[in-house]
Amino acid sequence: MKPSVFLSLIQTAYQQFKREDAQPRKPLREDNPEKAWRMLQASERRSHIALCTIVVMLLACLVKIADLQIFQSSDIEANGQQFYRYAVTRNLPAKRGQILDRQGNVLANSELCHTIWASPEKVIASGKKAVLAGALKISTKELDKRMAVKRRNVIVGKCVDDRTTTAIRSLKIDGMTFENEYKRIYPGGAISAHVVGLVGSDGNGLEGVECFANQALAGRDGRRGVLRIPGGKVLEELWRQESEEGTSLTLSIDSRIQTIAVEALQKTVARHEATSGSAIVVDVRNGEVLALASWPSYNPNVRSQLNYDSVRNRVVTDMFEPGSTMKPFAIAKALDMGIVKPDTAISTHPGKILVEDQIIGDDHDYGVLSVAEVIAKSSNVGTVRIALQLPSQTLWKTYSELGFGQKPEVQIPGATSGKLRPAQRWGVVEHATIAYGYGVSVSLAQLARAYTAFAREGDVVPLTLFKTDRERVAGKPVFTPETAKEMLKMMRLTVLAGGTASRLKIDGYTNAGKTGTAYKVKNGAYDKNVYVGSFVGIAPMTRPRIVTAVMIDEPKRDGHVGGVVATPVYKEIVERALNVLNVPSDELTRLSDNFRKP
Repeated sequence: MKPSVFLSLIQTAYQQFKREDAQPRKPLREDNPEKAWRMLQASERRSHIALCTIVVMLLACLVKIADLQIFQSSDIEANGQQFYRYAVTRNLPAKRGQILDRQGNVLANSELCHTIWASPEKVIASGKKAVLAGALKISTKELDKRMAVKRRNVIVGKCVDDRTTTAIRSLKIDGMTFENEYKRIYPGGAISAHVVGLVGSDGNGLEGVECFANQALAGRDGRRGVLRIPGGKVLEELWRQESEEGTSLTLSIDSRIQTIAVEALQKTVARHEATSGSAIVVDVRNGEVLALASWPSYNPNVRSQLNYDSVRNRVVTDMFEPGSTMKPFAIAKALDMGIVKPDTAISTHPGKILVEDQIIGDDHDYGVLSVAEVIAKSSNVGTVRIALQLPSQTLWKTYSELGFGQKPEVQIPGATSGKLRPAQRWGVVEHATIAYGYGVSVSLAQLARAYTAFAREGDVVPLTLFKTDRERVAGKPVFTPETAKEMLKMMRLTVLAGGTASRLKIDGYTNAGKTGTAYKVKNGAYDKNVYVGSFVGIAPMTRPRIVTAVMIDEPKRDGHVGGVVATPVYKEIVERALNVLNVPSDELTRLSDNFRKP
C-alpha cells in the first residue's frame, strides 16, 4: 500500500475522533456533579491514549511497508523466486545437413550460434549496458531499441557466434539466458549460389537444392522440458527428446568447373553489356550436371543484396526462343527416316522461301548446299525445306521425346517446361519456323539435355544435380546410333572454316556444336535490335564426355550473334574443364583405340 493511502486513513480517523469529542455532552447529574466531571475527564484521557496508540501502530506499519518496498524488494523477489516455479517446453534445433560438391568440398554448412536474452531492468541496474553493446558490436542506441520492448526478457542478440557469447557470459549480468541455434554458412558465396540456393529466417530452404531437398536436409528438431523461475533461470531439466541431424547431400557439381563457368560469364556479360548470361555443363555418360551457372549472381551470406533478377537460376527458369540451335533436331529426324542423307543437295536459292504468306530468308544466297552444309552455314531456307518433308506430328513427337515442352528432371525448383504447342495446332508457317527455333521456347537446361542424344548413341539422359554411383546410365532412344554419329560429324563443320563458329579452336580436342541467334519479343513483336546469342557444343568429338550450353541475353556491344558472344564462353569453359576432368586428348584417344585393336 502506498504511504499516501496510510496518511489519508490516519487523517480520516483523527477527524472522526475530533467530531465525536466535540459533540455536546449529556447534562451532569445534579446529585453528584464532581464525580461525573472526574468520569468525563478519565474518558477523554482514554480516548487520547487510544488515538495515539492507533497512530503509532499505523506509522510503524507505514515504515515497514516502505522498508519492504524500497530497501528489501530485491531480496524478497529472490526469495519468492525460490518458491514460484513453472515448467516450459523448449525447442532443440536440429543441425541442418551439409551440401557438398562431388569432391567433398562444403557448399553449405550450419554453424552453432546463440540467441541471447536479457532483462532490460537488470542490464541497466548492472551498469554494464555500454559494455554489453560493445560486445554485441552495436551502438547503445540500438541496444536501447532492442530493450524497449515491454517484456520481462527481450532478445538482445540473435545468431551470436561462440566467441562473442563467451565474452558476454563473462560480464555476469543477472537474468541473461543463452539458447543454441544454427546459422547457415555458404563458403562458395556467389559461385555456387544458383545451385545451392539459400534458407530463410525460419531455417527452411527458399531456393536451389536447399528448397528442393529441404525435408532431407532439415532433420527433426528435438524438445526438452525445463523447470524455470521468473527471470528465465533454469533450475532443472525435466525431460529431453534429442534432435536428429539432417542428411548431408553430395552434388554432381564440380566446384572447379563451376568457378570457371561463373568467371567466364561474368567477363562476357560485362564485355558485351548483356543483361545476363547462363551456362550448363553436363556429363553425357550419366547426365550429371558438372556446372550450372548464371550471371548476375548473389551472395547468400549477404541477404541485404537479394533481388529476384539475381536470385533466380536462369538456366532452368528462363525460357527463350533458341534460334538455330534447334535446327539439328529436324535434320536428324529426316536422316533417321531416310528422307535425306548428309550429302543430299538442298537448294536455298534465291536465299529466301515463301511459306504461305510468310517470307523466310537467309543472310546470304547460299545456292545449293548439302545437308551437312545447311548445318554449317545455319541456313534457314535449307532447314525449312527439309523440315516440311516431315509430318508435323512426327516432328512434334521428336521434340517431345527430346524433352521440350516438359519440365527437365533437374532438382531445382521453378524449372520451366518451355512452350511447345501440340502438332494439331500447328499451321504450315509454324511447322517451318519451329524447325529453325522460332515459335518454340526452351530453357538452357532442356537444350543441353537434348544435345546428349548426339553425344551418345541417339538416346537422351535425364539431368541430375546429385552425384551418382553409376558411370553410365541408359537413356531414352530418340535417334538411331548411326544418325547420332552422322550429326556429330556434320556439326563438326560448324566450328571449321566457313562455319558459324569458326573461331572455336581448342588445342588437342575436336568439338562439334551449333550456334544460335534469335530476336527477342518486346511488346508483342520481334525487336530486331534485341538478341539472344547461344552455342551448344559437344567435346571431345572423338569420344564425347561433356555437353556445354551457353546463352548470352541481350548483348549490346561488340557483336550479338551466338558465334561471337557465346562461343568464346564455351571455349573458356570447355578448354579448362577437359583438363580438370583429365579427359584424354584426341591423339591419346586414337592411340588407345589402336592399341586395343586385335
